[in-house]
Amino acid sequence: MMKQLKFILLLLIMLGGAVSAVAQQPDNKSAFEFLQGNGVYEEGMMVFLKGLRESIWTHFDLFITDAKALAAIFMIIFFAIRSYDMISGDKKLEIMPLLRPFGLVMVIMWWGGFVKMIAFPTELVALKTEEMFSSEQSNVNALRLVRADYMQKVANSLYSFEAETELAEKESDTWAGKAWDSVTSTIKEGMSTVVSPVIELKNRLKIGMQLLLTQLLELLGIWILRIAVYVLFMIQILYSSILIILGPFAVAASILPSFRDSMSTWIARYISVNLYVGIGYLVMYLVALMQKYAMTVEINRYKELIGEDGSAANLEKMAWFAGNGVLSFGTVILSFVIGAVCMFTVPTISTWIISTSGISSAASNFGRGSQTVMGVAKKAGGSFF
Repeated sequence: MMKQLKFILLLLIMLGGAVSAVAQQPDNKSAFEFLQGNGVYEEGMMVFLKGLRESIWTHFDLFITDAKALAAIFMIIFFAIRSYDMISGDKKLEIMPLLRPFGLVMVIMWWGGFVKMIAFPTELVALKTEEMFSSEQSNVNALRLVRADYMQKVANSLYSFEAETELAEKESDTWAGKAWDSVTSTIKEGMSTVVSPVIELKNRLKIGMQLLLTQLLELLGIWILRIAVYVLFMIQILYSSILIILGPFAVAASILPSFRDSMSTWIARYISVNLYVGIGYLVMYLVALMQKYAMTVEINRYKELIGEDGSAANLEKMAWFAGNGVLSFGTVILSFVIGAVCMFTVPTISTWIISTSGISSAASNFGRGSQTVMGVAKKAGGSFF
């Protein structure tokens, strides 16, 4: 009997050493940044979008030559119409209306400077709101790492907490009938020392699944937010690229009386589209404030669970939290989803400032398309879980 007991103790000691080696955790910050990115919005993607937006100016003169030729044809038609009206006596000679086509041709010839002049106020708005967003988002990214660290500490505390409770339960039962009562206290302590890591490994598997589910939910929420931001900026780049490249044709068409308002309509749409960037950063700044509040609330709740340094666990609250199913309070995940919904309102807000029917309809189509994509993603996520 004693030989068998010694063999079991030796086997458990070896297994306990293996468990302690497996239980060693990697650098939490590096692992977290590798899995979820170095910020709420990935820095590389934001730099790419900014560079892509600035690269539009290298293609602004793609159709200027064609627009000049079209403007010359429209000028001939315009002067022919004016000449006929004066010959027939319907209108008198007016100098200023005759100078308008020349002014429009000058706009086409100096198209790059004209477009930058129109975009200058919107770029000032975008620069200011981007600074506000960047300063606040750095605080959010720092809190995000602190919260991830506390989440890992809570998971580690749950490992030990559940291992102790299961070990206490096992010790209260009989071992090989009533033979456990005859075992000395020294052997019991040795058994506790080697059995506890084994039970902790089993709990790591169970709590690890909760931690995996929590991180999947957070990753889903943060990617919904990222997709909303990236799609908005890509839509702005697409719209502004088309307006800049094909804008000379709108200026040339405004020479004709029938399309006189095409240039003013183009200006309104171009300003409205450029405001997407400034309004988008402003919305992201407000969303960052909400994320900061949500992360601060969850960090404080984690501190209530395990203490300031993670060594003073509140067993009663830990028991409540262990039955939650996920290792999160849901506030941060909800802030990500709300932020994504807010980003889809940027086109509508832009049309409040500069009213353009064309942009409104395009934004509506964009909204309907995004709802379709979200519906498909929801069904896919439901089938996955």
